[in-house]
Amino acid sequence: MAQIYDFKLARPDGSELNLADNKGKVMLIVNTATGCGFTPQYEPLEALYKELHESGLEIIDIPCNQFGGQAPGSDDEIHEFCTLNYNTTFPQLKKSDVNGENELPLYTFLKSQKGFEGFGDFPDREKFEEFVAMGNPDFRNNANIKWNFTKFVVDREGNVVARFEPTADMGEVAAFVKSLI
Repeated sequence: MAQIYDFKLARPDGSELNLADNKGKVMLIVNTATGCGFTPQYEPLEALYKELHESGLEIIDIPCNQFGGQAPGSDDEIHEFCTLNYNTTFPQLKKSDVNGENELPLYTFLKSQKGFEGFGDFPDREKFEEFVAMGNPDFRNNANIKWNFTKFVVDREGNVVARFEPTADMGEVAAFVKSLI
């Protein structure tokens, strides 16, 4: 049976990030996009990284262009956007698919560990669900990633312990991650 530490991810420079190098750390794995309404989540993600990286937090940022074409740039352009606009210091990986026939095997694993449980309550939830349904009519009944900035949390023992949809309050995400540090 696969475990989180079995996966290796491509960096934009062609080297690999071996998740086994993160044994004993808490990982927050997020599919990102630079042109999304959720893009401002880079700010609290960076704040969390700065606060907790020395205590064992790793953020695994995987840009993805599968949702509304909202990450159209090259890996270098995406990195430049994030560092200039959000001062990000956590590493970004190569832009990749998180759903479908070309999805990263890591995402096949993550979705098998934590499926979709709903978007929760937030203003305009119904409109957002209608929007998501246009591209994924059966979204409630599958584990697929629904949109940019879906977050998976992995504890220090390598267990996938939470999935936060992009609509989750970033304060709740931060509080959960801090509880594991």
